[in-house]
Amino acid sequence: MIRTIVTPNTQTVTFNVPKDYIGKELEVIAFAKNEGTETKQLPKKEATFIALSLDTKNFKFNRDEANER
Repeated sequence: MIRTIVTPNTQTVTFNVPKDYIGKELEVIAFAKNEGTETKQLPKKEATFIALSLDTKNFKFNRDEANER
């Protein structure tokens, strides 16, 4: 593996490849050194429980009815 950091002065960049890499398939990846390390400030999320609202004022719970099979 070769890791080289360059600062290009033009759009064209050239570099030498070691002899043991000649004839092999190479993958070249280029990105800015600080690319991907910048963290974006995400908006703070707050949990709310207003999506469902039930009126239970007149509801009577019958335990025997709930346990019937």
